[in-house]
Amino acid sequence: MRTRSLGKTGLRVSELSVGTWGLSGDAYGPVEERDQERVLKRALEMGVGLIETADAYGAGKMERLVGRAVAGRGEVCVVTKGGIDRSTAPPRRRFDAAYLRQAVERSLRRLERDRIDVYLLHNPSEAALLGAEATDTLRQLKTEGRIEHWGVSTADIAVGRTALRKGAEVIELAYNLLHSSDLHRLAGEVIVAGAGVLARSTLGYGLLADRWTKDHTFLPSDHRTSRWTEPEFMRRIDQLAALRFLVHGDVQTMRAAAVRFVLSNTIISSAVLGPRTVEQLEDIVREVGMGPVYLRDAELARIPRALESVGIEV
Repeated sequence: MRTRSLGKTGLRVSELSVGTWGLSGDAYGPVEERDQERVLKRALEMGVGLIETADAYGAGKMERLVGRAVAGRGEVCVVTKGGIDRSTAPPRRRFDAAYLRQAVERSLRRLERDRIDVYLLHNPSEAALLGAEATDTLRQLKTEGRIEHWGVSTADIAVGRTALRKGAEVIELAYNLLHSSDLHRLAGEVIVAGAGVLARSTLGYGLLADRWTKDHTFLPSDHRTSRWTEPEFMRRIDQLAALRFLVHGDVQTMRAAAVRFVLSNTIISSAVLGPRTVEQLEDIVREVGMGPVYLRDAELARIPRALESVGIEV
């Protein structure tokens, strides 16, 4: 498994990493604990050197499972997120100093670690960052040795920009074949800041596996039921046709093309995958290749025109 620098943190991380939102059962439906453990164990056996989780995933359960899985493996980078208070109904975002300190301590106990490698604020608002309390608290926790590096996981360009200006060392963004514009718009600031970038939604919530037809339905417990309206889902299926030129030669599936696309961007530190079974994990790694191999320059050059032809901003 090839490695890359996580920005200027000094950490080296594997190009492919495992995220645990889907594995937790919160996103796509229940996953048996033994299967969760098997996925984490197999990922580590295959050389995955970064595991991404959050205190909200499985109400803390995933942090405990990750902690057990990586115990004694000092070379594995653990990234966790905090800032979602699930003690209320509905849950609320909290980034005040008192809450963040408590959240970090709870995460440390569940992970069974003295220090968290990378701690990310979980979808904060821009106001939460501009207020300075959150970022000042993370800097203090870093000085105290409770966290090693800090950053932000966000779906908002303005939040990402503010985080970088506040000194975020790592930023996590959605980045895939169908959604690349956010990172493109922040690229200059990422480079100037020297921040590490974790690319989540690598497969677009499964869409880029290219295995669905327009009549596909999702279970009620699957977040995609409410994420896409029926017309939007059909439109996205149609959009995939514009990218099938990527599947040829040693790129045997759209899924492989999607992962290779993400890794072809040198700004990316690691592509976060979300396998829910060992079989899914092994299939992805097998299809991408143990390199992994990136897309060729000629194919990368064709992608913007192909996406624009089906109405996707690049």
